[in-house]
Amino acid sequence: MQLDFPKYQFNIKKKNEKLYIFDKLRKKNVRLTPEEWVRQNVIRFLSQEKKYPESLIATEISLTLNKQKKRADIVIYAIDRSVKMIVECKAPSVEITQNSFEQAARYNMQFGAKYLLVTNGVKHFCCLFDFETDNYIFLNDIPEYSITEK
Repeated sequence: MQLDFPKYQFNIKKKNEKLYIFDKLRKKNVRLTPEEWVRQNVIRFLSQEKKYPESLIATEISLTLNKQKKRADIVIYAIDRSVKMIVECKAPSVEITQNSFEQAARYNMQFGAKYLLVTNGVKHFCCLFDFETDNYIFLNDIPEYSITEK
């Protein structure tokens, strides 16, 4: 499915009638689900177009929320290893709703990231968290990487 990202080349293989995509960050083939397709495109977009170093991008980062194990789809770290951005990926067929955004916001209660990005690959919502007012400010674009910004 065509997403709202530039077209990237991926290493996709078929095994036992299932498709797998090579994840450069995890250095292994992972099952190619619609959500994984979005995740891989977001990673490429952030690293190639927005210049985030791949060494600062991690996937499926575990956290505990209300005594339940959860996973953040993508976490981007600042150079000091603080969390800069949390990305929540949904399948292209999943509509981005207030619940989708609240899921990322709940994760951010633990991470304290400056930015949240929620995307289904077709629509993207990125916001900046204002720690002084405890509010989210929606942005028109996904910010580019800056080594000086925490």
